[in-house]
Amino acid sequence: MIQRFHNPDGPAVSTATGRVISRDGRYFRDPDGTGELLPYADWRRDPEERARDLAGRLSLEQIAGLMLYSPHQMVPTLPGGPFRATYGGREFDPAVHDPAALSDQQRDLLLRDHIRHVLVVSFADVDTAVTWHNAMQELAEREPLGVPINFSSDPRHGAADSAAEFKSRGVAVSTWPEGIGIAATFSTETCRRFADAVRQEYRALGITTALGPQIDLATEPRWMRAVDTFGGQVDRATELARTYIDTVQTTPGSAAGWGPGSVIAMAKHWPGGGTGEGGRDAHYRFGMYNVYPGGNFAEHLRPFTEGAFALDGPTGAAGAVMPYYSVSVGQAEGEVGNSYSRHLIADLLRGEYGYDGVVCTDWGITGDSSGELEGFESRCFGVEDLTVAERHLLLIMNGVDQFGGNSDAGPVLEAYALGCERHGGQAMRARFEQSAVRLLRGMFRVGLFDDPYLDADRSRSVVGREEFVTAGFQAQLDSIVALKGGAPLPRGSRVWIPRRNVDEHKGFFRQPVPASDSAGFDRATAGDYFTLVERPEDADAALVAMVSPMSDPYVDGFRPISLQYRAYDAPTARESSLAGDRSYRGRPASVANTADLDNLEEARRVMGDRPVVAVLRLDVPVVMAEVEPLADSVYVHFGVSQRALLDVVTGSARAGGRLPVTLPRDMATIEAHREDVFNDYEPYVDTAGHRYEYGFGLGAGG
Repeated sequence: MIQRFHNPDGPAVSTATGRVISRDGRYFRDPDGTGELLPYADWRRDPEERARDLAGRLSLEQIAGLMLYSPHQMVPTLPGGPFRATYGGREFDPAVHDPAALSDQQRDLLLRDHIRHVLVVSFADVDTAVTWHNAMQELAEREPLGVPINFSSDPRHGAADSAAEFKSRGVAVSTWPEGIGIAATFSTETCRRFADAVRQEYRALGITTALGPQIDLATEPRWMRAVDTFGGQVDRATELARTYIDTVQTTPGSAAGWGPGSVIAMAKHWPGGGTGEGGRDAHYRFGMYNVYPGGNFAEHLRPFTEGAFALDGPTGAAGAVMPYYSVSVGQAEGEVGNSYSRHLIADLLRGEYGYDGVVCTDWGITGDSSGELEGFESRCFGVEDLTVAERHLLLIMNGVDQFGGNSDAGPVLEAYALGCERHGGQAMRARFEQSAVRLLRGMFRVGLFDDPYLDADRSRSVVGREEFVTAGFQAQLDSIVALKGGAPLPRGSRVWIPRRNVDEHKGFFRQPVPASDSAGFDRATAGDYFTLVERPEDADAALVAMVSPMSDPYVDGFRPISLQYRAYDAPTARESSLAGDRSYRGRPASVANTADLDNLEEARRVMGDRPVVAVLRLDVPVVMAEVEPLADSVYVHFGVSQRALLDVVTGSARAGGRLPVTLPRDMATIEAHREDVFNDYEPYVDTAGHRYEYGFGLGAGG
């Protein structure tokens, strides 16, 4: 049973073991049940002091556990899912197992491997989340020194998946636009409200570290992860980064900023991942190079140096930073991934900019690699000749504290032994304790050592709270951009919605995704707005749902990332790559959803003078010369709910957004642009003379 004790001038103290000390009318946890008030258990002390005391008490194995991150946790882990787990040696069976039960692997993470940073992907529901969270924390509390668990999450508030990266789901939190959709609102206050909802809902689920925000400066329009950023305009992206991190980390009313309502932000990805050559992404070896043909490297640091590291509030700086996988060409010694670069981490991040928070690698950079360009595997770029232990030692000596995606302490302990041979045992113990202090300090700041347990009633009252849901829906409306305005479609009118067909293609993990045939809009949802008809000749209007071109950059060799649906073979692309032998000039693009444009062309042909409305989700910008002339109305969005879209299409709500990117005139202007420079290509000009450039939007008075 969880007991909670309230202090008159300090934090609540909770325990499942009954190990509590009373001193002068105040309560403190007694981690080992000795009756002695240990310095790290004394909440009156500074988090730094508490962290140093505890770090000095930890064994080498416990510190190594702190430096690890758990695999993705599904609660419960269902058979056939992406992450395997067993319960008493068996796969999860709802007839036998409680959905909040701890898996065998979760017990091993805590008890055998000493892991205290656990990445949670999904919960069945709020009650399951609370029960599971408390059971995990109780198991940790019963261990020597009682180090609690810092639960973390990838972004989970997006209204629609962009497929740019694996996202967290499960439990009905409020839903908001993706990152660049927040930028499309051109509202700092909307960003603040978004971050405040994330902060409160995360804490209600027991999540104390957010693996975000993604504050890369997205200057390359073809980059698949730009949709998760705050865009490429540096002043705006920097302001939104500062606002989001400041809000999510600050407990209202706390003089120190940090407190039981805070969530540690892990800003990513240092020093910026938005300049991949040709738009390719560094999750894959074929996209490992970030290039700077415009000499604009310093500008890509600003969302960090003037945003994440220069907060207006008292928390001062993001509690953690994640470097990207990529090799930043010309910015570091040799061709090594950013975390492996002594210049980028030790000299620049730690040295010149004085960052003393946690540095955590991106996921999966320490294992061995086959070296193949295709596939989804270890991204140990440039250090393939080192052993796994040597890679860990290099990272540690650069100033890295934590290894994303590594839950095996073996290489960390091997790195320690190797470091003792090279630098001496005293120096290595001090270096390991330095990382332990950074990791523990954040946990003390957010109150985990004093009150790690959740209250189910409070969690239920916060997660999906009406005010958050309402604000999130309004933000969705405010992020939708009207590019071409026709008359709204009246509710109840007869509407034809063509089905969407997508060819077989590769998914995020480079797994084959079979061809699909799906409704353009959910029929039940659309049926609340219109009378749906099966034949276009029976319709008053056509509504065509589209997604920006799904272009694969590597199919039996390098291919162009095309922003148009029709055939493209990059005749004006660079003859020689800026990094490696990666030219795609003259190679045909591979686009999986050309049928989206087929649908629009067919709608225009069969509808004649009747209205055709195109609704286009922009995961990347689109060459609108193929789209705009065919539609009477064009709306674009960056991941919102279908109800938000249909409210706009029917005129029930205004499309309040403005373009956070420029939509290009053609692919030739894209091929001529420089990956590290924002907005240096020509915009499309529509049939009414509107320039589809950064900041344009009819509904916002553009």
